[in-house]
Amino acid sequence: MQSIIDSINGIIWSPALIYLCLGAGLFYSILTRFVQVRLFAEMWRLLFSGNSSDKGISSFQALAVSLSGRVGTGNIAGVAAAIGFGGPGAVFWMWVVAFLGAATAYTESALGQIYKEEHEGQYRGGPAFYFEKAMGQKWFAWIFAISTIIACGVMLPGVQSNGIGNAAELAFGTGEIISTTMGDLSLTKIMTAISIVLVLSFIIFGGVKRIASFTQVVVPFMALTYIVIACSVIALNLEALPGVISAIFTDAFTPMAGMGAAIGWGVKRGVYSNEAGQGTGPHAAAAAEVDHPAQQGLVQSFSVYIDTLFVCSATAFMILITGAYNVHGVGEGIFLVQNLASEIAANSPAYTQTAVEQVLPGVGKPFIVLALFFFSFTTILAYYYIAETNLAYLKRTVKLPGFDFLLKLTLLAATFYGTVKTANLAWGLGDIGVGLMAWLNIIGILIIFFISKPAVKALKDYEAQRKAGVKEYTFNPEKLGIEGADFWVKRYARQSGKSKAKEQEKEPEKELEKEIA
Repeated sequence: MQSIIDSINGIIWSPALIYLCLGAGLFYSILTRFVQVRLFAEMWRLLFSGNSSDKGISSFQALAVSLSGRVGTGNIAGVAAAIGFGGPGAVFWMWVVAFLGAATAYTESALGQIYKEEHEGQYRGGPAFYFEKAMGQKWFAWIFAISTIIACGVMLPGVQSNGIGNAAELAFGTGEIISTTMGDLSLTKIMTAISIVLVLSFIIFGGVKRIASFTQVVVPFMALTYIVIACSVIALNLEALPGVISAIFTDAFTPMAGMGAAIGWGVKRGVYSNEAGQGTGPHAAAAAEVDHPAQQGLVQSFSVYIDTLFVCSATAFMILITGAYNVHGVGEGIFLVQNLASEIAANSPAYTQTAVEQVLPGVGKPFIVLALFFFSFTTILAYYYIAETNLAYLKRTVKLPGFDFLLKLTLLAATFYGTVKTANLAWGLGDIGVGLMAWLNIIGILIIFFISKPAVKALKDYEAQRKAGVKEYTFNPEKLGIEGADFWVKRYARQSGKSKAKEQEKEPEKELEKEIA
């Protein structure tokens, strides 16, 4: 099973996808005139503006849902794997893919807003919606929707829960093994899996509002707490920081694990963590209640910075500054750098737990379990929401009775299975899911650009209104030559109708003022 998964990953995560991710980010950075830098202050302002409605969530809630998908096992175990297989230089390439990916994140999230729909009293949108409307290729949209349901409903939840299970085993494991139909399993992992599934069931049966309410509280709190702990570890080893930074930049171009390994693992785990280009972010972006599509695109662009430049960097610095890592060479049992016992897996939270434990004895292992629980748990919630949105897309055309309930059960089963099984199997399945979505989404948004440039047009329109100092932003897709944005066409018509009505109401007042004058 593992060898088959590894072979598939070798095809999906070929150098072609690595350079496609970097190339798309650079392409959209140039087209938007590096929006991720120019409008950084505007991103920050938009984070806390806007309110939710009966049909949509606020910008901040959409950011929280999106971040819940971005901030997960990839930020803790994923960063460790990037360093373990790619060396310290892999961190540099994670930063590169985050910086360039912020422009990709703007683009795909703005598209999610432009082509969103109102479905059963809620806003829905994402790549499947904009592939159908902007590309005019429903078959391509269906392929993405089905692939995403499989990836987010089956393949990816296990990666997140596996991190929680491994961390719990390392921190609280009793060593007791139980024989089951799934093989010999750790009692600690079984109890952890049951706990996750029970809490997860309560929330996913409550709908997107409950998911948004939960994530908007948990994600910012845990991210801030995690960064505070990381800063404490770094502060207590401050003398080693210059050497760590030097190693990251030096190894990026003269890598100890080879240039392909440094770039490949940096980009793979970077995309896995920040999800830029993967096509998951637009689902949450589309659910937001905003005045202009570009606004949520900018907010989602900022989320990439939070994920990679803050949380991932915090993990990387903790691991490197304490020396709590190995760098694997080519071949079984070969290490280019070995600071820890060979049996400690790179595809696990062990490096991060060891780093914190060295500096804060008795705190490291349980704290990482807690951090992973909340980070990974909220990511599983985001995966469910994404899978549910794509199922809603399919149901626009085909009646699928009972599939919503089946999706919930499948996701719960995948979460349980991932918690108790090995890390390599879980990560292998996850990489297939991420890679498949990235291929489809990046190719799709590039084709959409050459057809009608909707995301770039929306950005120019927003900047023009911002420069003009308008008090209320509007979006008229017909004026911009954007077809298929039916939601915004109707909304603009309603706004225009209200404006005309207000003007007509003021006409008698103006006439009276003239007579008095």
